[in-house]
Amino acid sequence: MTAPIVVRRPAAIIAPVPKAKTPHQKAEGQLSRYGLTLPETDLVPAWPPARCLRVRKRMFFMFGPKPEPLDALTLIMKLPISAEMVQDLPFVRESKGWYKQHNWVIASFGPEDDILAEMDTLKGWMRQSYCAMAPKKLARQVL
Repeated sequence: MTAPIVVRRPAAIIAPVPKAKTPHQKAEGQLSRYGLTLPETDLVPAWPPARCLRVRKRMFFMFGPKPEPLDALTLIMKLPISAEMVQDLPFVRESKGWYKQHNWVIASFGPEDDILAEMDTLKGWMRQSYCAMAPKKLARQVL
């Protein structure tokens, strides 16, 4: 009798979460950990130094699309339900082109913004973005 064949997949590449020093870094760490609790997600490098959360290899939430200071954080997510409603918030930048057409929202937090006060909102947005990009079977597990 022969031994069963074991197929090993290489471990997923996970971008490291920076050690939290500023409120913005703490928020990024909390959001990263929260996103990884959603079904079948991973955290991978996007284009350097950006990182993104994916569900079955489909991006649904991105951190810092370009080099930013430690006391700033930019987040990009798909909000098909509330994209128009959130445009008046002070930390939401106007989306243009493809982003606007496909209901992706850009939230930018600077040194003067209290990002930790917005964590419940950001987690809700992350869930909405996840459900927009995940297969329906997975999205139903989160609703």
